[in-house]
Amino acid sequence: MAKHAFVFPGQGAQFSGMGKNLYEAHSSVKELFEQANDILGFRISDTMFAGTDEELKQTNITQPAIFIHSVAVFKTIENAKPDMVAGHSLGEFSALVANGVLAFDKALELVSIRAIAMQKACELNPSTMAAVLNLADEKVEEICAAIQAETGEVVVAANYNCPGQLVISGSIKAIDLACIRMKEAGAKRALVLPVGGAFHSPLMAPAKEELAAAIEAAVFNTPTCPVYQNTVAKAVSDASEIKQNLINQLTGAVKWTQCVQAMVADGATEFTECGPGKVLQGLVGKIAGATVTTNGFS
Repeated sequence: MAKHAFVFPGQGAQFSGMGKNLYEAHSSVKELFEQANDILGFRISDTMFAGTDEELKQTNITQPAIFIHSVAVFKTIENAKPDMVAGHSLGEFSALVANGVLAFDKALELVSIRAIAMQKACELNPSTMAAVLNLADEKVEEICAAIQAETGEVVVAANYNCPGQLVISGSIKAIDLACIRMKEAGAKRALVLPVGGAFHSPLMAPAKEELAAAIEAAVFNTPTCPVYQNTVAKAVSDASEIKQNLINQLTGAVKWTQCVQAMVADGATEFTECGPGKVLQGLVGKIAGATVTTNGFS
């Protein structure tokens, strides 16, 4: 039977003006934004609607902003009944609101804790990420492992975005060396990204510890449909498993390619992206090709 998957974007999808039209058009969205302002203790809506790119790029703003926007979009879609959900990195929290695992207020609190903890971890260890294009995943993993063994520096595969597009994460020294080696091995490009730290790598361990305590204390409900989680790339419906995978995600890889492949194997023929931008539609198209229909709501 054909199934409808709802997917939610992560950091990097933000833009100035995000959510403003929704806020003005729907009283329910206005209430959601005002609730978010109260929970966070500052008017994040003002920054979302009129903030500079620089302001929106700060992790403690970016993550809650994308989460709020994504949930708002989902709630405005008539008769939205997902058969399965998934989120890219931060987007996993939006997905868990969509399938009833987390209440909006609790999820926002966790997103805020996660963002602040990640910001602190970035400040502890100067680090970064780089996109590697057109090189086999196995080759990228092999080069990262060799550099770690040689130098003792951290560098790992962090985001499996789609075939031919993998993001690596680690110390600045290791990423610089990895970019040289990736190009030598035949990568079309190996490009350092403008991010503040090594997300989805062991360098996020201090943030993981902080987030784990908050997640373990939170109430996770039984989902209305499975979530395909980044670290395991398969359907998960057990609340305690969902918690553990969400904790592991901070230091583990985002297996987006594998998540989409698993959803298609389990019957997904339509993917709807909820949130700013259309990044995931593009990735789903590259992963699953003409076998699926993609729609976007932003």
